[in-house]
Amino acid sequence: MTVVNKTVNNDQDVIDLGKLLGLLRDGRLLIGVTTALAFIIGVAIALLSTPVYKADALIQVESKAAGIPGLSEVTDMFAQESSEVTTELELIKSRMILGQVVADLNLDIVAQPRRLPIIGDFLARRHVGQPSQWQGYGLGGESISVSQLQLTDMASTGPLSLIAQANNQFMVVNDDGLTLFKGQVGQLLSSPFGSIKVGRLQAAEGTEFVLAKKSPRNAIADLLAGLSVSEKGKKSGILSLSYSGADPELIQAVLDKISQYYLLQNVQRTSAQAENSLLFLQDKLPAVKAELEKAEAALNRFQSQSQSVDMSLETEAILKQLVELEKRLNELSIKETEVQQLYTPSHPTYASLIQQRRRIDNQRAELTTRIENLPETQQQIFRLKRDVEVAQTIYLQLLNRSQELAIVKASTVGNVRIIDTASVMAKPVKPKKPLIVVLATLLGGMLGVATILVRAAFNKGIESSEVIESAGHSVYGSIPLDAGMQSLLSEQKKLPLEQRLDGAHTLLAVHNPASLAIESIRSLRTSLHFAAMNANNIIMISGPAPSIGKSFVSSNLAAVMAQGGNKVLLIDADMRKGYMQRVFGCKWDNGLSEILAAKLEIKDAIKTTVVDGLDFISRGQVPPNPSELLMQPNFEALLKWASANYDTVIVDTPPILAVTDAAIIGKYCGTSLLLVKHQETPLKELEYSIERFKVAGVNINGVVLNQMVQSAANKYGYYQYSYH
Repeated sequence: MTVVNKTVNNDQDVIDLGKLLGLLRDGRLLIGVTTALAFIIGVAIALLSTPVYKADALIQVESKAAGIPGLSEVTDMFAQESSEVTTELELIKSRMILGQVVADLNLDIVAQPRRLPIIGDFLARRHVGQPSQWQGYGLGGESISVSQLQLTDMASTGPLSLIAQANNQFMVVNDDGLTLFKGQVGQLLSSPFGSIKVGRLQAAEGTEFVLAKKSPRNAIADLLAGLSVSEKGKKSGILSLSYSGADPELIQAVLDKISQYYLLQNVQRTSAQAENSLLFLQDKLPAVKAELEKAEAALNRFQSQSQSVDMSLETEAILKQLVELEKRLNELSIKETEVQQLYTPSHPTYASLIQQRRRIDNQRAELTTRIENLPETQQQIFRLKRDVEVAQTIYLQLLNRSQELAIVKASTVGNVRIIDTASVMAKPVKPKKPLIVVLATLLGGMLGVATILVRAAFNKGIESSEVIESAGHSVYGSIPLDAGMQSLLSEQKKLPLEQRLDGAHTLLAVHNPASLAIESIRSLRTSLHFAAMNANNIIMISGPAPSIGKSFVSSNLAAVMAQGGNKVLLIDADMRKGYMQRVFGCKWDNGLSEILAAKLEIKDAIKTTVVDGLDFISRGQVPPNPSELLMQPNFEALLKWASANYDTVIVDTPPILAVTDAAIIGKYCGTSLLLVKHQETPLKELEYSIERFKVAGVNINGVVLNQMVQSAANKYGYYQYSYH
């Protein structure tokens, strides 16, 4: 029978939903197992995860600082428009503020009980009663507060262990077992390794605590990791602060400190300019007062000596003008001191002050020229009175401005206020236990589905007989995988060696003739009957690779034919690794290799079996050159003798892709079958095997699909129906 060529157009882009659903149905056990495992893992994670609480607070950033009633001119000078919200957000997260929080709450000191791995925190959260410990592990109820910890280079750089002892005592050891500190709770302890002060310690004797000192930068980074700052709404000026952590009291204290230090720096920044001006005036006031006292004393001495008290009206007028100019000059000096903190000399405001000062200097120079024309006595009195008047005016002016700035500084409230202080939510925000369990279960199911689909995508084995036929090859039969065969092999292996070699066999056609696999082999027998009508009675069964079931098909096909009344000879032609003797419970010696080497007569090599009409020739001793023996005339003579003395001769050969024995044997056979294994033999391997036979001049009559696995994905699988 020749190979029938068929051309089938397969649309590779069409998705077979029925097959996909079938794959999922076949893999329902795997999906169920992965889903159940994921559910258990999700429940464990939800129960064992440490609850995380969240504290939040609200801060308002106003657009402009409030003014001081009655001092609007002074406060307006120092008032500024508020910074952009982005700037304020970054300011809250700056090291300037967070560093103060770390230092104030000792967040750079790590002190926590040593817990059992995985379940330690879970047990501690459910502990009720006095603190207890096991092998140094705290089981719940422990608390500790370390207010000071300084370590020198002599101490270990790794975490330290603080061990609670009786009578409120403790000791600190490093990872080398060296004792660094030992003393009483509440005392400041010092040693060459540094200093430590434990403010509170509540734990059972022998409980170990992990003790470590963070660098300020790392402590700030850890604090920043749990901090979130954002603006509520758009351009609302309301900042929302939140901080997450496992300790509700600590996170509330941390968020309160952040809010307070942010408010404090804002007030300090707003009053900074007024404070600088006040410091300048306070430095200048003593010198001005001393100048005033000196001028008054000089005037009094001169008037006593010259007995001259009065000045002319003209001189009085000049004096008033000159004092007014000095007053204005002093005011400009004060303004210049304040303006130079805000602008450079090239700024228009600064330049205007300089021009005013120059005009006043010119006017003062003119008055000085007029004074020089007065009599000597009048000039001296004028100068002394001028010094007194100017010093007195400047002193009063500076004193008034100093008091005004002091009021501004004390009354500064900044442009920030705390609306809501820190408050902790009653329930933890993490973990969301129902969500974790649901997601874990879904992921487990998805993992199972993905595993099945990926495995199916990478499985290049032949799925059905339609795949073989679409490639242009005839299919003579599909033999299902028989579970009874596996149990039969297991039972045979349990027998002692003597029983296995003395009549014990694993021939399914004898043990379970009603098996579906045997029914399929009977169908194969019928197909071979019609295929061999115009050929000799020798049938070769080969395959692309080992372990595809050639020996099973060959032996049971021979048994089925013998049971049908034919006289059958089965030859195990795999002289390298043939094991057909195990099927019939006999030994491998005195077989084919001895016949081909002319060491044994054909009749002496034939072994009878438990099936009437079925004889068997084993492989014999493993020869060094099996292929060369098959090419000898003795092999052709053997097949001619067998063909003449038996109704059917079945030859079981080695795999064609491994050795060339099958190509040599196929030249003498009237019918050649190629056996492939369901879901394991790739289509390309099948085609390559047929090409190898074709090159050797052997025509493959048909293909047998062996060990078909019934599944929902293979809707055209073997024997959808049974008939008894």
